[in-house]
Amino acid sequence: MTAWLTVVGIGEDGFKGLGKNARRALMDASRIIGGQRQLDLLPVCIRGERQLWPSPFSLAPVLERRGEAVCVLASGDPMFYGVGASLARQIPDAEIRVLPAPSSCSLAAARLGWPLQDVHVLSLVARPLAALNAQLSSGVRLLLLSNDGQSPAAVAQLLRERGFGASRLSVLEHLGGSAERRIDSIANDWNEPAIADLNVIAIECLADPQTPRLSRLAGLPDTAFKHDGQLTKRDVRAITLARLAPTPGELLWDVGAGSGSIGIEWMRAHPSCRALAIEADAGRQQLIEHNRDALGVPGLQLIRGSAPQALASLERPDAIFIGGGVTREGVLDTCWAQLKPGGRLVANAVTLQSEMTLMNWREHHGGELIRIHIAQAQPLGEFDTWRQALPITLLDLVKPLDA
Repeated sequence: MTAWLTVVGIGEDGFKGLGKNARRALMDASRIIGGQRQLDLLPVCIRGERQLWPSPFSLAPVLERRGEAVCVLASGDPMFYGVGASLARQIPDAEIRVLPAPSSCSLAAARLGWPLQDVHVLSLVARPLAALNAQLSSGVRLLLLSNDGQSPAAVAQLLRERGFGASRLSVLEHLGGSAERRIDSIANDWNEPAIADLNVIAIECLADPQTPRLSRLAGLPDTAFKHDGQLTKRDVRAITLARLAPTPGELLWDVGAGSGSIGIEWMRAHPSCRALAIEADAGRQQLIEHNRDALGVPGLQLIRGSAPQALASLERPDAIFIGGGVTREGVLDTCWAQLKPGGRLVANAVTLQSEMTLMNWREHHGGELIRIHIAQAQPLGEFDTWRQALPITLLDLVKPLDA
């Protein structure tokens, strides 16, 4: 089947800004589907029946017209946080063609003189604002696709609260159209009340002098987390995550998550990394929810319950960390059974009983046992001495591909 669906990206300059192929596709279409704003940009000479997207949103109006000459209108580049990507997952590429216009981020970068390849882009459209926390670092340039006209004020407030009030903000409205406008300010001074819903926020991040420096690499300071004492400490956490070895797109189970530090740092390693934090204690569940938002990974999924019962029906993981409960009957067996072939399992033990469990497990399944000793220099009267933390026994093993 030849392409029956054409996805046309249209900018603020409307029909006159479209290329020849896009105009021809719209003139030949029997049905044109889009949002009200996009449909209003079409001239009366376009004869195809116009149809609004349903609410709640669904691709059904397009998929039901398979084989007809259908056009979908989208803002800017349909493959950049747009409906084109959603349609491409449902329709074979031979049946769809996409005719993009410049994205709002391309236009914003052009107005600001920013090399687009050096800018990090984040969408706030129907997404938690807390995801911005993971991107904040002095010198970083960000482009944010706003959810609505309230987004700039919310972003400015977040920057102030996170110690980035000195950051420079530029809000660009209606890019590419006759109503285009740019507002420049400092986050600390932001007081613009009326912003159009269609806007892009540009941020040049600048931390206040006292703001903690939080790296994207494993081993955040313990003070970055709220906890009740059950926390995989910084140096052990860095070693553990190095063994877990997160790579893009992978899923982690953080079993007995405590304050959620392992799952959170796993997700901070790459935007596409995912994690499930399994925790039974209600107080620690609240700590996990606070920490995941404060450290910019609101997508971390909290599973309320105890292993192994809470592990039933969860998506199979690429890696598993067991920070507590290794002696509980069925925990190691269930985790090992659900781990994908080739996946990594890392378990930490502090007590003699949990250490013996890991040693017995290694006898039957192999893997590597590592003993971690951490000592810190602390005062002793007028002098200093080494204070030894509790030693950690770590089991690291990879599930065979044929298991």
